[in-house]
Order: sequence, then C-alpha cells, then structure tokens
Amino acid sequence: MSIAVATATTASIVGRTIRVMVVDDAAVARRLVTRWVGAEPDMTVAASLRNGREAVEQLEASNPDVVVLDVDMPELDGIAALPLLLTKKRDLTVIMASALTRRGAEISLRALSLGAADYVPKPDAATDSRTSAAFRSELIDKIRRFGRRGRSPARAGLPAPRSPKDPPQHEPRPAAPCSREEVPSKAVRGQHFAQMAPRALLIGASTGGPQALAVLLEKLTAAIDSGPVLIAQHMPATFTTVLAEHLTRVAGRGAHEAEHGELVLPGGIYVAPGGRHMRVVRAHDGVRIVLGNDPPINFCKPAVDALFSSAAAVWGAGALALVLTGMGCDGTRGAADVVAAGGSVIAQDEASSVVWGMPRSVARAGLCSAVLPLDEIAPRVIRLFSGGHA
Repeated sequence: MSIAVATATTASIVGRTIRVMVVDDAAVARRLVTRWVGAEPDMTVAASLRNGREAVEQLEASNPDVVVLDVDMPELDGIAALPLLLTKKRDLTVIMASALTRRGAEISLRALSLGAADYVPKPDAATDSRTSAAFRSELIDKIRRFGRRGRSPARAGLPAPRSPKDPPQHEPRPAAPCSREEVPSKAVRGQHFAQMAPRALLIGASTGGPQALAVLLEKLTAAIDSGPVLIAQHMPATFTTVLAEHLTRVAGRGAHEAEHGELVLPGGIYVAPGGRHMRVVRAHDGVRIVLGNDPPINFCKPAVDALFSSAAAVWGAGALALVLTGMGCDGTRGAADVVAAGGSVIAQDEASSVVWGMPRSVARAGLCSAVLPLDEIAPRVIRLFSGGHA
C-alpha cells in the first residue's frame, strides 16, 4: 500500500529537514529506502508510493525536495513520470534508481538528459550486505547533497546556476586532502598556462559529469584531432560502456572504454572502465593504457587522481587536465602532479556545476590556470591546442 508519511505542513523542523518522496513498485525496496531516510536526523519521508502516476498525483500535497524514482514501474514508469514531475515543480530534485544492467545504464543517461539530477545503481536481491550498505551510503549522500542545495539541474542537461548567497554544501565522506573550509564562488586563479601546446587532454568528472562531457566533447573536434582525450568519470561497470557509446554520438568520433595495453593515439577518446583505475605509461612504441584493479582512491574506482598523476609523468608540460562537476576532492592530488610537471589545469566554475566539489577542491588548492563556465571550456582548450595562450 502507498502511504503519504508527512504532509507539507508537518512540524516546525520542515525548514531544516529534507523532504524525500520514495517511488518504487517493489514493496521491499520501498520499505528499505523509506527506513533509511527515516533514520537520518535531517530527513523525513514525505511520501512512499508505488508508481509514477501516484507520484505525479501526490506531488503537490507531499511537497518533496527530493524524489527517489525507480525506473521500472507499472502504470507510469520513472522515465515517463520524470518530465511530468519536473513540470509540476521546477526546482524538484529527482534521483533515478536503476538496475546495474545495460538497460538501466541507458535509461539513467537518458534521464539525466531529461533533467534528473543524478542516479543510483540498485543492487539486485542476491547481493551481499556490503553492496547494500554501499548503495545506502551513496543514496543518502546524494539525497543530502541535493536536498541541502535545494535545486536541481536545468532541463536541457546543463546545471542550474547557484547564487553566491547559497549556503555551503556538505561534503560527504571526504578523503584527504579534502577540506570543508569555504572558498569564494569565484575561485582564485593560481597558475599560468604552460608555454607549450598540450599533447593530451585529461578529464575528470563525477556527479553531473555525463551531461557536462556531452556538452564539452560536442565542441572539441579540433582539439581531439590534435591529441588523445582520456576520461575518468565516476561510474560503475556497464554504465561506462554506455557512456562511451553516448560520447561517440555527440563527439562524432569513436569513444570507447579503454583496454589494457592499447596504444594511446591522437584523435582517440578513452573512457576509464567502471571498477578499474586507468593510468598511462610510456613504452618503447608509444604511450599505452594500464588498467588496474587496486583499491579505490578517494572512495572512487576509476579515480581521477590515478589518471592525472600517471599522465603528468608521461606528458609533463604537455598535459592539460580538466576538472568538471562532481562531489568530493578526487583529482586534486593528480592535478598537483600535473602542475608540478609543468602542465595546466582548468576547473569548471561553481555556477555551471551540478556539484562544485571536485572543481572547488582544485581551485582552493591554487592549482588552476583558469576556472571557467562549462560553455567557455571548449573554446579555451581549442585555443591552447592550436598554440594560443590565455
């Protein structure tokens, strides 16, 4: 049975409490997520519902900040309900919950393009307690992140701008060298660009990354012809396969999951496979990909730090690193290695980021040669690859 658990006028704590609507036709999954949300001191369950039709009908009465929306449901599934929910409440945050399957990955990427804030891959019923615990942690982190921010990405796949007056954002599960200290919305430019033209473009991204990568690569044709593009996007296996196929369509050239030992060539777009770290090494016949199964770095696998640090050792001043939207601080240590080797770092700015965590971290560390809106990054990269300077 579907139940509305808290009305929009419940209690004085609503002003500080994140209101969450849980929508899933599986009673066991719905009860689990409802219990997890209810156990958090800064969250309340606004409604627990069985399908998208009920979610649309009860949206105004329950007035959630965040909706956890299952993909596969009877009557009205998640992908059909998503635009209806966003039309009724423009500042609503929707987090899609999808299976760890190819179809789940395809639908999740489609949902992001339709305005979903993020997704969480659901473990199947046969997974162990550790997998369930990881799912719970990721889900609660994302609800808290978006619920505290109180806004969601714009419909067209670009993030909604944040006001400089918005409150500081919570950083979930930070790993050294992360810091929770605030930095200004306009981050400090701390480095000069390298004098030589880049020889490789390195990109790190997390939350909001698929949308940002699509916008970026669509405009990067000239730069891609001049050097390889290597991408570490925080995503599970299967999801990165679908991401690479999606990037192939938007970039107009072949993007693929990197393979262990393959040569890195100009014009190639290499995506780190989910669950593996991607590094590069110099061999006798050129630069080759090395995929590793070593432990997560900054709770991430693939990790941006692994890619950036190895690329700094290979290309030195010819490495150009981009840190796009994402939670946490992955990429900061790697960016420091890029700068130490003479290379350059560009971070996406706060206003155009879905989450200004990773770019914020490199900006706070003084590692950036520029902090730019997403739509200004591609023109700058193309200019740098052509030999121009900032």
